[in-house]
Amino acid sequence: MTSSARTTTHRASTILMAGLLMVIAAITATVGYQSLNSASSTTAASPTDSVAGAQRQAPTSSTEVVPRSGHRGSPTSPIDRPRSEHRGALGVADGVVPDDTTVFDDDVPAVANLDPDLLRALRRAATDAADDGVEFLVNSGWRSRNDQEQLFREAVSKYGSKEQASRWVATPGTSAHESGAAVDIGPSKAAAWLSEHATAYRLCRIYDNEPWHYELRPEAVDRGCPARYADPTQDPRMQH
Repeated sequence: MTSSARTTTHRASTILMAGLLMVIAAITATVGYQSLNSASSTTAASPTDSVAGAQRQAPTSSTEVVPRSGHRGSPTSPIDRPRSEHRGALGVADGVVPDDTTVFDDDVPAVANLDPDLLRALRRAATDAADDGVEFLVNSGWRSRNDQEQLFREAVSKYGSKEQASRWVATPGTSAHESGAAVDIGPSKAAAWLSEHATAYRLCRIYDNEPWHYELRPEAVDRGCPARYADPTQDPRMQH
């Protein structure tokens, strides 16, 4: 073999060896990366796991509390919102209604102090409504004079005058709630059920602007309910 041939062969061998080393290095790097990536995916939480963990650790927000201001169901106080404890020093003994109170809760004065005939009619209606999957909740029932006065003060503050407040809250001393002769029923599904079936139980809506307010009218079974007033200011009982 000539010197030129040997030189050419040596160069080819060198190039081949260098290429082989580069291939081996590439394979080694790929295997190492895959191993590292596999280990990382085993120990690191996925984005979904991280979100779920954050949700589990995040504090649960409390139920929205809406202070009572006049009758629940007024334009800014829908009857489907949770009830709250009455502001000020008044409590359950004054007629404040705890959340989720039903017409069967005898331990709540707002229910227990209702007119017995009204309460019996309500319970009959509530029992039949339950067959249709409707639950009656008491948003307001019997109220003490102190509670009525507090409600009226809040309504004056909310609506800007006694005249406007009286459209939503009867002035103290005139409200049927104080004698236990009226009840405010919620949620809206229950009020809707009553609007369709109330006369069969001698129950009637009294005011156009208060679809939740019901009173007992014994004559309703035979004669139907009397014509409704636009609001409490039109009710002769509310006049001084």
